[in-house]
Amino acid sequence: MDTTRSTAQFFKRVNNRFSFSLFLLYKLPSAWISGVRAGAASEESCTTSVPFGWLSQNPFRSTYFACLAMAAEMSSGILAMGHVSSAPAKVSMLVTGMEGIFLKKAKTKTYFTCDAGTQIRDAIAHTITTGEPVALTVEVTGRSKDNVEIARFKITWSFKKATT
Repeated sequence: MDTTRSTAQFFKRVNNRFSFSLFLLYKLPSAWISGVRAGAASEESCTTSVPFGWLSQNPFRSTYFACLAMAAEMSSGILAMGHVSSAPAKVSMLVTGMEGIFLKKAKTKTYFTCDAGTQIRDAIAHTITTGEPVALTVEVTGRSKDNVEIARFKITWSFKKATT
């Protein structure tokens, strides 16, 4: 699958703080309210963040695991949405599995990075070419500002060529 103008436009909108904030408010209000935000997004990689604050905390004075999971899923989901937006056929996408390992208490902003853009693009191309659904598990790593690993997630996406 060749990169198209719509892929570049999609990532340009994600990297526009105001535009993406409006998208979150409209489509994912719980992520917006808890402070999940996109940092840097490209066709290969995406970084999101979630703050430690009143709206994202748990009773143990750290970031609630569900908020961490939202930010992790979003970093891979932005990559998937970007590549689906430029696909030559309609492709549906859905999270079918998630596994998380929490290594340190998240007491500051946590940054989640997924570097699986190429794998996601290839999985989407495969489902379009063959018509068969593809399940792809990608890794997402969450780190603090000082690069301490906070959590690791494995998120399984299902891509399926949509029938019209």
